[in-house]
Amino acid sequence: MNKLWRNIWYNISIWLYLAGVAVYSIFNNKVRKMWKGERQAFQVLQDEVDPSAQYVWFHAASLGEFEQGRPLIELFRKECPQYKILLTFFSPSGYEVRKNYEGADIVCYLPLDTIANARRFLRLIRPVAAFFIKYEFWYNYLHILKHRNVPVYSVSSIFRPGQVFFKWYGRSYAAVLECFTHFFVQNDESRRLLAGLGLHNVSIVGDTRFDRVLQIKKAAKQLPLVEAFCRGGQTEERHSQVFVAGSSWQPDEDIFTAFFNRHPEWKIIIAPHVIDEDHLQRIESSLKGRSLRYTRTTEAEATQAQCLIIDCFGLLSSIYRYADVCYVGGGFGAGIHNVVEAAVWQKPVIFGPNNARFQEAQGLKAVGGGLEIESTDDFDAIMNRFIGKPETRRQAGDNAGKYVSDRAGATQTIFHHVCNGNSLITGHNT
Repeated sequence: MNKLWRNIWYNISIWLYLAGVAVYSIFNNKVRKMWKGERQAFQVLQDEVDPSAQYVWFHAASLGEFEQGRPLIELFRKECPQYKILLTFFSPSGYEVRKNYEGADIVCYLPLDTIANARRFLRLIRPVAAFFIKYEFWYNYLHILKHRNVPVYSVSSIFRPGQVFFKWYGRSYAAVLECFTHFFVQNDESRRLLAGLGLHNVSIVGDTRFDRVLQIKKAAKQLPLVEAFCRGGQTEERHSQVFVAGSSWQPDEDIFTAFFNRHPEWKIIIAPHVIDEDHLQRIESSLKGRSLRYTRTTEAEATQAQCLIIDCFGLLSSIYRYADVCYVGGGFGAGIHNVVEAAVWQKPVIFGPNNARFQEAQGLKAVGGGLEIESTDDFDAIMNRFIGKPETRRQAGDNAGKYVSDRAGATQTIFHHVCNGNSLITGHNT
């Protein structure tokens, strides 16, 4: 397929997608927020862009990618104050949570990738450099950035043979990858796949997510209510073992609640991925021991419960520190959530079988810090081994923590590659 037809088909697909979003937004609140936010983005930019400033543009699809890119954003803010930061999101799950993020000068949605939107957006911003976090390959934005000689970097990206770029029918679309100035990839397979397309502007630096979880650990909150729950009425040392389940779904909960109904000597903290009344009530009804909700209890009441249900957001990364054993949900559904957020605390991490696409889960399994389960029997066997041999649990936790700490440093590597004496190596905007 020649370049003209490739452009035509891509832009037709974007317009069809745009029409679908417009219709679906009538029925879905999340899609409606995205639709409205994208339409308002240009007004935000017109109101807030400083024409005399130089902007570095960071784009993250959603909250997870933002957290991956956050260490690099904040390093730029600290080391290169002469530049202003523009942060864009595609998904409401990122924008709605971080729209007031103080590390950026402007935060908005990214208008959909039509030719007209991309031209208008880039004329307003005139970025001196652009950073796309992990999985973002917008055809029109990238080609116009290349035409303007703006350096474009792919951060913490990871490529797999199953992606469209490496299929016979996707080779024409793979031309979009030629728009990147440099790829900072997570592993050697990504480097090899890109080399197969003739792309050698690649550095294997690892994942900036490791730097982020170490930042989070350093800034973790003290949670007196959780500490009182773990102590169980004791003045200093707790007398129970503590199990923390983060981002759990019902299939995850069905597995571990069965075990703890037989082991009331354990205390359980559950931070479900979905916080709604039906889900919280279902968790409560599945447990024999007394369970309380974080926002509805006192420290005195918490000491008498077996289960503490975290019915709010923003605490999980700090709560993992209180665990003896951690569980990260999602592995019986679309895929596991953030396992390194638990592993950084030197805790063994259990997760479900859908983890093959997650390099950090594979790495934790390889070093003995992550443990995969496929059934209730698997979970019971792991927990019984940890109970019978506490040193096995401690060793698994040490392995998990070392896996994370050994992989820190990607942020500094990227920063020093793209900067020269605290000034970006830039092209010439036209």
